[in-house]
Amino acid sequence: MGPTVSDASLSDAVSQARQKLDQQTVDIVRLHFDPELGAPYWLEQAKQLDFDPLTDINCFDDLKKFPLFEDDNLRGGPVTRFLPQKWKNEPRYVFETGGTTGIPKSRCVVRDHWIDYEEFSKTLPDEHFPPGSNWMMLGPSGPRRLRLAVEHLCQHRGGICFCVDLDPRWVVKLLKKGKIDEVKAYSEHVIDQAMTILSAGHEIKGMFATPKLLEALALRLIDEGSSIEEAGITGIFAGGTEFTPQWYRFCREELLGPNVYITPTYGNTLMGLACGKPFDPADNYKITYYAPEPRAVVEVVEFEDYSKVVDYGETGRVKLYTLTEELFIPGFMERDEGEREKPHEKYPWDGVSGTRPFHEFATTTTVGVY
Repeated sequence: MGPTVSDASLSDAVSQARQKLDQQTVDIVRLHFDPELGAPYWLEQAKQLDFDPLTDINCFDDLKKFPLFEDDNLRGGPVTRFLPQKWKNEPRYVFETGGTTGIPKSRCVVRDHWIDYEEFSKTLPDEHFPPGSNWMMLGPSGPRRLRLAVEHLCQHRGGICFCVDLDPRWVVKLLKKGKIDEVKAYSEHVIDQAMTILSAGHEIKGMFATPKLLEALALRLIDEGSSIEEAGITGIFAGGTEFTPQWYRFCREELLGPNVYITPTYGNTLMGLACGKPFDPADNYKITYYAPEPRAVVEVVEFEDYSKVVDYGETGRVKLYTLTEELFIPGFMERDEGEREKPHEKYPWDGVSGTRPFHEFATTTTVGVY
């Protein structure tokens, strides 16, 4: 029996997505290595490569010619060295990632965070995130891109974003000192801010939250005889390693109720935002993420050979490629592992499920602090 129409349609979509990715790869490499408009870091690196990126990178697979990117290169300055000279006269942002100890990793951005979240906006259902409605940002603030990105997402959809003040680095320091009571007090301080915003008549309907903070807020509301739904929230997107299938089930079935929409996301300062596959009860709350191709690509690769992708359903380490006009990263090993998943009709490229800390780092990584 031959393939069904849907199989053929998906196969065609996968092929078209791959063509777009190959073209994106060529365009981005040519910009970052352009002698006049390119990025100072990559123009310097080109002198040490045994190939010419301008002529020898003709598709995505050719990126394997580059050595793995070490994220420690992102520590310290000048922060503009990864940003092509094309953007030198544009207003720029600096976003940090990590930095619990020592000098944080950082990247210089012009508009990538706007583009990433405008693309993500297309995946949000209007009935749960009504255009023109206001939002609350319940997550890390400060020099992280997340706060400004969520605020732009809200503005892009026509609303105003209300933000809490949160410093996750302080939480990490308290945890390392074993000051659990102070961690709880700080969490309550953050939830106090959220409760004040929700009580102020701002007609907030959309929200970003980390799993732990969302749970803390929902339980506080329940303790006070209310709920997330009664507070006016109709749509939530959340992200973080604490967003497990077990928590997803608890959240949908017990914490939020059937009328509040929630979707998982997986992202960081380098990748942008990976979307979760649309919820399907038949999946038993399995969470599968798809990177925002062709601007970023995620592969699940073998633990012993980072150049080889594992088979579908197999476990490996997450490998990231960033391919935007503002940042080029040809293969960076994330601190996560997971299972490789097949393309989906909505996202016709490989996905990853079961994301969790890479097992070699798991005992030394502090996750889910907020």
